[in-house]
Amino acid sequence: MTQPLGTVMLDIEGTQLGDEERRLLERPEVGGVILFARNTRDAEQVRRLTREIRELRPDMLLAIDQEGGRVQRLREGVTRLPSMAALAAGYADAPDEVRLRVHEAGWLLGMEMAACGFDVTFAPVLDVDDQRSPAIGDRSFSADPAVVAALGDAFIEGLHEAGMVAVGKHFPGHGGVTLDSHHALPEDSRPLSVLREHDLVPFKALSGKLDAMMPAHVVYTAFDTRPAGFSPSWLGMLREEMAFKGVVFSDDLSMAGAHVAGTPAARAEAAWSAGCDMVLVCNDRAAALEIVDAAAGRTSKRLGKLRYGRARPQLETLPALARWRRAHARLEALSETPAS
Repeated sequence: MTQPLGTVMLDIEGTQLGDEERRLLERPEVGGVILFARNTRDAEQVRRLTREIRELRPDMLLAIDQEGGRVQRLREGVTRLPSMAALAAGYADAPDEVRLRVHEAGWLLGMEMAACGFDVTFAPVLDVDDQRSPAIGDRSFSADPAVVAALGDAFIEGLHEAGMVAVGKHFPGHGGVTLDSHHALPEDSRPLSVLREHDLVPFKALSGKLDAMMPAHVVYTAFDTRPAGFSPSWLGMLREEMAFKGVVFSDDLSMAGAHVAGTPAARAEAAWSAGCDMVLVCNDRAAALEIVDAAAGRTSKRLGKLRYGRARPQLETLPALARWRRAHARLEALSETPAS
């Protein structure tokens, strides 16, 4: 039976745990840790750090933002992944070849992150790139929703083949706004009918394959006055209309786009009430402590399903796999080539 986990995921300061962090991570409300670039010198050091956390809390979910391109927190000792736009280059002329390339990228990413000790890498990005959003851009596979859905599917299959879960973001789509929700609260005024025919297409198509989703800190004014991550209407659509049965993560509650909901505890309460299973709070320890206190008594059984369930691959033996060597060489070469 899946054991329930606490509903807060937070960050740590450095490349190993401090005494105060150890005490914080022992609190049952904390169900996960996310690592950032400051926590990662190289793959071997990250593996030691994830082991250190697991010795303290074997049940803890360990996560990282490792998409490829500009969002790649761990860079030393693992493959330099190209952006999703670079992976998708040439799809119109050779769809089968590009789909295989994307599948292998998902597989390689899953194998490397599993070897480093992670359960979750927050990928793939399923936003449609309308060339408006500074937060998305080449993080997206395409400006065509059908291409995003097709390549997102291939990436998910690759992750799953490696035993890694897939997290789709940023539901229902961050590509149609000009502001970055890290720094402001974007508003998207397009009608719901347009969102259904465009931004929502990949999320709906892949809802049955995704293990988790992350909603955007964006207000879609034609549907709700609240950002999607605080909206029971949006997350209700996800659960009911799209029949999504996986985990819903909030995006980072320290981002400017989340501040509309009030204090850190109020933001967390808004996310939980809307239907989020786990909230992320990063780069703000005072806010994290407030949210951990607010999470007393909250648990989720869904979260335990995200733990990596296989014998983990070993970093030092991955290069012995001919498949890894081929994928590694192709992806490293592609990461040095601008997307066309």
